Amino acid sequence: MPGLSGHKIGYVLKRYPRFSETFIVTEILAHEAAGLEIEIFALRSVEETHFQDMLGRVRAPVTRVPDIFRGADTIWSLICNARDMLPGGWAALGGIKEAGGRNVAQAIIVALACQARGITHLHAHFGTVSTTVARLAAGLAGITYSFTAHAKDIYHDYEEPVELDIKLRDAAAAVTVSDFNLAYLRDRFGMDAKKVVRVYNGLDLDRFTYALPRSGGEILAVGRLVEKKGFDVLVAAMDLLRAQGRDATCRIIGAGEIAGALQAQIDAAGLNNQVRLSGPRPQAEVMTALRDAAMLVCPCVVGGDGNRDGLPTVLLEAMALGTPCIATDVTGIPELVRNGETGICVRERDVQALAAAMAQLLDAPALGQRYSKAGRALIEREFDIARNTARLRRVFAGAVAGAVSEQAAVRCG
Repeated sequence: MPGLSGHKIGYVLKRYPRFSETFIVTEILAHEAAGLEIEIFALRSVEETHFQDMLGRVRAPVTRVPDIFRGADTIWSLICNARDMLPGGWAALGGIKEAGGRNVAQAIIVALACQARGITHLHAHFGTVSTTVARLAAGLAGITYSFTAHAKDIYHDYEEPVELDIKLRDAAAAVTVSDFNLAYLRDRFGMDAKKVVRVYNGLDLDRFTYALPRSGGEILAVGRLVEKKGFDVLVAAMDLLRAQGRDATCRIIGAGEIAGALQAQIDAAGLNNQVRLSGPRPQAEVMTALRDAAMLVCPCVVGGDGNRDGLPTVLLEAMALGTPCIATDVTGIPELVRNGETGICVRERDVQALAAAMAQLLDAPALGQRYSKAGRALIEREFDIARNTARLRRVFAGAVAGAVSEQAAVRCG
């Protein structure tokens, strides 16, 4: 593996596994298939009871970093270990400013593990707590770090500042998942964001066998039941379709905090025969549902707190399988669902436009087949996980090589 031979990469994640974060598991599996050795650090406990089937294929060991520290003696012991065992550990600790105690304690644990296990680079997903800890740990261990920024971590209005500017400044490299994000970060953060590169999330295309869409299937939506998914707009659009005399049905797969509100909306509109919530399902069942669906609808919106989707993985999966897609013009989604080319892309929160798009696909199976073929071709060109993780490994290799060059320059200076 050019540039990474003999290197081990640590992945720092807030929670692992998470049902909705199949893209991380897919990424790790592709790295492992290419021969990269990985260790995973999980910073918070697992909250979910449903897990994806492919999780069992991951070989990387998982370190569950304690996130509750009781007593001064525990913290002092960690500080002493950092002082005694990490290169320049005392100076590195002295350079930490305005960081929460839990983050520092977890960073010390990760840094000590990196030194003991020969981990030479850390990569975090999402620019929030995982990157906070990765940044501190890398500084303590004297290694490099990078991170992938997705969507919420870029746009959400958090109570505590995310400090993306500091993280971009200190990172050896950074990645984001759409050209929309890339332009936003470079415009907002200037020179520090010049090191950001766009690497799309990808799919293992061997697992997604293409087939032309089936006619007569139901309308399908998949995702967490949260505001940014826009499922309330979908329910309203289904009400319009019923008013037009259509007998289309819709299934929404997922769980989340607005499940009760969505069910109340369905009940109030008398749509129980048209729309059903079926809870979370394993990926194999989701794939079957996608194959059987007339279309996938992703009516994403920008939430009131700024939270929004980047590129929903289910859109990649649907297009890879051949399911026609309808989505909205939020963040990078139009890079995937290219209106009139690979699917239909409408304005967010436009109930009438969404209903019209669904009616169009219901009435024109040939149009759905055209979008199906073009969508699969785009996925093969731009979203192949083997190709995209190879690019990510080049990012890691560049970070490690830069650190080695800098250390050599210091020794020679």
